[in-house]
Amino acid sequence: MSRFLALYHGAADDADKAEVSDEQQAAFMNAWARWAQDHEGALVDNGAPLFRKKRVTADGSDDFTDSKTGYAIIEANSHDEAVRIFSGHPHLRLFPGNWIEVLECPPLPG
Repeated sequence: MSRFLALYHGAADDADKAEVSDEQQAAFMNAWARWAQDHEGALVDNGAPLFRKKRVTADGSDDFTDSKTGYAIIEANSHDEAVRIFSGHPHLRLFPGNWIEVLECPPLPG
């Protein structure tokens, strides 16, 4: 089994987000909970939203924004299997243009 980091990317701007009704938000959260239950055997870390962001460099740090909105960590037999697990994720249908980055996290040598 390999570990995979999923980074959720959002395409919505603040105006798009403001148009989501309480009912739509509840339906989305219920769909997410069903997805997590369906894949509970693969989930290592159910993840969390990503908010305030700081970039750290040799010259210091600064605030930044990007499209990353959350993360999760799973275990799967292959990268293709990990991609299949996320292919039906409700995040992909919340806003047009949302996407999920699936990165393999191999163990450190040693």
